[in-house]
Amino acid sequence: MSPRRSSQKSKKITKKTAVQAVAPAIDLQSLKVAIVCDWLTGTGGAERVVLEMHRLFPKAPIYTSQYDKNPQIWYGDTWFQDADVRTTWLQHLPKKLKKFLPVLRARAFRKLDLSAYDLVVVSSSAEAKAVKTGPQTKVIWYCHAPTHYYWSRFDDYMKHPGMGVFNPLAQIGLLLLVGPMRKWDWRIAQKPGYVIANSTHIQTDIKKYYGRDSTVVFPPVDTKRFETFVSQEGETGRERFGFVIAGRQTPYKRVDLAVDACSRLNLPLTVIGNGPEHNNLTAKAGQSIRFLTNVSDAQLAHHFHLAQAFIFPNLDDFGITAVEAQSAGAPVIAYKAGGALDYITPGKTGAFFDEQTVDSLAQALKSFKSSKYDSAAIKQSAEQYSVKNFGTNLQKVIQDYLAS
Repeated sequence: MSPRRSSQKSKKITKKTAVQAVAPAIDLQSLKVAIVCDWLTGTGGAERVVLEMHRLFPKAPIYTSQYDKNPQIWYGDTWFQDADVRTTWLQHLPKKLKKFLPVLRARAFRKLDLSAYDLVVVSSSAEAKAVKTGPQTKVIWYCHAPTHYYWSRFDDYMKHPGMGVFNPLAQIGLLLLVGPMRKWDWRIAQKPGYVIANSTHIQTDIKKYYGRDSTVVFPPVDTKRFETFVSQEGETGRERFGFVIAGRQTPYKRVDLAVDACSRLNLPLTVIGNGPEHNNLTAKAGQSIRFLTNVSDAQLAHHFHLAQAFIFPNLDDFGITAVEAQSAGAPVIAYKAGGALDYITPGKTGAFFDEQTVDSLAQALKSFKSSKYDSAAIKQSAEQYSVKNFGTNLQKVIQDYLAS
């Protein structure tokens, strides 16, 4: 069925005051719904958003360019095992190539006709928003970011294409294609009827690059996974000690700032994760730095519970890992930009440093006093980004859009 506006007329409540009658809630499960996303080949924040969309619309098929259904990558969770995931012809190509296929992905999604659906919910920071829909189809787009390699991070991609010996070819290709692809990306960003941003930072970028207004719905953070401390032998009642940083070690993540600043100040820092920058980081690290490359979910929560603070030195669209650290009661020391502006209140849930430099971060670390932070209050603040709240907020936005 297609959603319809209520035909009920407004009624007077008093002699002087009239209010519009409240339209009855639309039964979302009665709609023919499709979910669309760029790819499902990892376990990051974008995949978590699609998972929660799937839970909201369990019967809706999920259309995507490529899908890795190997359950081993989901850390024991079923995630999309019960979902109807439908891939494009790109599924037959190596999934490691996903970030190098924007033109092919654009073509694949343009050919995807979803005009038979009442509602199409798109979760995308790239080409998935290009799907074909009919005049009666309502399209709502959850935007993780305007396409990075065309807009805000174009310079980063030009410096670090991530293709090893083929970097020069990638740089030439990106330079030649960026002009026409920006025009195409802007054009398809005008198609969805309603746009949701995952942070106020992205809300600003959507307006800047696409000229569109949007509503902020923060992404889902599995706060329950981090709220309980699992002690190990000899650590019961232990006070928080040292700093922690976690994530993929790429140039963009700026893990080097944390390593350099803590090495300079001889502060204990635990670096969790791996990536192309790992060898460079270990080579420059001082004696106060330790690296952990194979950490389970439970161990990650454990390290967040033990740390004085989580260091977040990069400009991120949102930054789910930082909020996960907060849900374990750890304050976050972050670069003052991006998604961190939404969930850091200086002196209560964390602290900022103003410039992406070692000096600026080192100054913030020297002035940081962990004793003034209340871990329970930080945990409570993180709950506003919970999975439950995401589902509630997303459902409300969809209802409001369909009723408008």
